[in-house]
Amino acid sequence: MDVTVKKAARAVGFAARKLAFEAGQGQAAEILADYLAPHRGKALAGYMPMRTEIDPLRAMTAHHGPVCVPVIIGAGQALRFREWSPGCAMVPGEFGALIPAEGAWVVPEVLIVPLVGFDARGYRLGYGGGFYDRTLEALRARGPILAIGFAFSGQEMPEVPIEPTDQRLDAIVTERGLMMV
Repeated sequence: MDVTVKKAARAVGFAARKLAFEAGQGQAAEILADYLAPHRGKALAGYMPMRTEIDPLRAMTAHHGPVCVPVIIGAGQALRFREWSPGCAMVPGEFGALIPAEGAWVVPEVLIVPLVGFDARGYRLGYGGGFYDRTLEALRARGPILAIGFAFSGQEMPEVPIEPTDQRLDAIVTERGLMMV
């Protein structure tokens, strides 16, 4: 695929996300927490929101079970996940995302996945590093994984440009509700 196609789609996605962020996320975190409730006890990977990303922290805090956040180990590698809890010591990681200063490494069973854009087929447009695609592929090779895209409804695109390595999401949660794919 021509990289300029994804680059153009990312520009559209970032602009849509910025507008949606300014409007607020409403009850999105509560909708996400409700969706996660049947998965209590399972290891949940969330993320620390940056810039105009929708904020999953209330849903992460409400989860009954281990919670972790992604740590970028290096370019071209799958993510690893470090245990997180509200108030734990955080330090800047790659690209400025906060990561726990210390803690156990956790293998998640349920992942809240950030994104730039998504479509009704369940494909996501990320930042271009391929971290989540590699991570989901590796985790799915080990066993069942639930990957939930978390986004503003305004980030939906008619069709995300995809490549053979792109991993589909199992569901998408927005401030307007749940989309099963």
